[in-house]
This record gives sequence, C-alpha cells and structure tokens, in this order.
Amino acid sequence: MFNFPTPSVYQASKCFVTYGIMGHPDPKQIPNKGKPWNALLGQDFIHKVDLILPEEMLDLVKDRAIDEPGRVPIYYRVIMTLGQVLEGDFFTEYIKIGNIMMLSEGRMDSDNVYSLKDGVLTMYLEKETYERAGLVGKPHGVKGKRGLKPRWIVQFDLRSPSMLHGKKGFDRLAYACKNALNTPTTWLFCNLSNTPSPDPLLQHHPTKYMSDPGVFEGLHLSVPPLKPPPTILETQDRLELNEYATDIYEWLSLIRLDSARLRVDDQIDPYLSSYAVPGDPEDNEKGRLCRISWQGFISPTWTQRTLVDVILALPSKSWFSLSVTSFARGIVGDSTDCTILRPPNSPGEYILWDIKSHN
Repeated sequence: MFNFPTPSVYQASKCFVTYGIMGHPDPKQIPNKGKPWNALLGQDFIHKVDLILPEEMLDLVKDRAIDEPGRVPIYYRVIMTLGQVLEGDFFTEYIKIGNIMMLSEGRMDSDNVYSLKDGVLTMYLEKETYERAGLVGKPHGVKGKRGLKPRWIVQFDLRSPSMLHGKKGFDRLAYACKNALNTPTTWLFCNLSNTPSPDPLLQHHPTKYMSDPGVFEGLHLSVPPLKPPPTILETQDRLELNEYATDIYEWLSLIRLDSARLRVDDQIDPYLSSYAVPGDPEDNEKGRLCRISWQGFISPTWTQRTLVDVILALPSKSWFSLSVTSFARGIVGDSTDCTILRPPNSPGEYILWDIKSHN
C-alpha cells in the first residue's frame, strides 16, 4: 500500500501571477469576462476584502466607494434545515426566481456542509450521512487520501426545470432532507436580487449584519518600487517576475496583517526577524498609506463593483491594491485569495495574484 503524506498548509495552494492591461470600465456595463474581472467573480464565498492605497487618496475613495448609500454589504445569519430551504415561497422566490448565496456552518473536509450559489446546491457529506441519504454523488478529496475519512460531494442544479415537486430527482432530494439531512443548521445568507414581498426569510427569524468598513489611517511605512522593472517585461524573464511578484505580494500581505516590520521606525532585532522590505533601501520611499477593510459574508459581484468604483474614483496614475479572501475550506485554512495591484504611473496596467486552494 502506498503511503500518501497528509496535506499541509504549505502545499495546499497554488499561486498564479498575471501581468496585463485592462480597459477603462463602464460603470453602466461592468465587465465580467477576462482578467482580472473573472478572477474576482470566480471567488466562492468571500470573507474579507482589503483596499490599500496612499493616504492622500482616501477622501476620493470615501466619496464613491464607502460613504455612498447602499454600498455596505448586508448579510444574515439564520437557522434552517435543508428541507426548509427547498420548500414553499423561500424556494420559489429566492432560488427559482431570485439569486442568493448561502453557506452552512462547518468545515468542508470534516463536517456535513451545504452551500448554495447560482442556484446550485452543493453538499459535502461524511460517508455515513451520504449512505443514509441515498443520493448519487462522487468521492471528494485527493485520490488516494480518502481511506481514513471518506467523504462525498453531491450537487443539484435547483434552477433546472426538473427540480420541482413531483419530479423523481427532486422528490428523492426532499426525501433525503426529511429522513437524513434533517438537522437544523446555521446558515449565512446573502440576497443578490430584489427582496420579495412578503419576505419568506422573515419567518425563520434571521439576524441582520452589516459589513461596515474599517478605515486604518496613518500607516507610516517603507514602500518598495511597486512597478515591475522594465527588464522583466522586455525580456519576459519568468524567474525575475516570480521574484518580484513574491516580494510585492508578501509586502501587501504584511500590510493586511498590520505587521510592524514595515514601519519606518521598526527596530526589530535581525535575530528575531530577518524580513526586509524588498528593493534597495536607498530607493525605497517612506509613505503614508491607509487600509480599508470589510469583513463578513460578501458576494463576488460586490467586490467587482468595488474595483470599478475605485478605478473611477482615483487618478489614473495612482496606485492601489484590492485583495479578497474566501472562507477557509478546511482545518488547515486553505482559502482562495485574489489580489489586484495597479502599479503607480501605469494607467490600465495591473498585476494579479490568483491563489487557488487545493480541493
């Protein structure tokens, strides 16, 4: 028998780096094809969004992307059984007609977890629950590593014309919800369309949350050269591009973590931390930056709209970085992440870091 090592956080994800040019976005017709737009829309359930930019540009972004009414993401926490999601006005108004995102509590690699997005119901089930449900699915996880805790994934397109009461496939799902998948669970709920009247969600007594932005000003930090060296683009040297992309992504990530290692007055002993801001210390600037953070249950379409608002609000030669992080899928914290950087004095240019978690 082959011995497969247990996946670790260090081998759980892959990072894809893209350098490209995007056209000026039209706020009345937001692009959704091509990078970086499809990378943002490809995120599942977003947990955190960070916007990093020079502090002098904060007021411009506030007027358009923060203080504008209706821009704060809203979501709900509600306790429902899976069967309640699939019945009555909730099923008709929110799933068949409307557009919602839902995610149940738990870890996808160890618990029974349900998710609903774009009308597709996805169930991550342990073996015992899967067998009691009597549904048709497929093994979940890396092939060869399912022996100790085999898991299964089952999917249904609830917007399909066959997904109606009285149809064989839907009745089988309803039977499984009644007899095997009948435990009340806590869900996060986000409505992406108009709220029906009367609202079917209210009978389940949801708790409303708002992802109010946190603004962190006065970050006096060492800023490396953010624009890719011309030699990288001219020679298309992959090794140099990888080194540049790694250094800048690490620097942006430390800002998101509010690390003291980037501060101008940082005097940490090199024995305790060997990190140094990338680039020549003499060429690095000292600047005041700010970070705006949203945290909650956020839709990819909201982040897409936010990117458009930021691009339209800032001067074309100003730099900024927008990062989005999804909910972790497992115990090791393997979430997806997408970071977009517009370098300074580079209108239309962007660098995209797209991190895919290992499924």
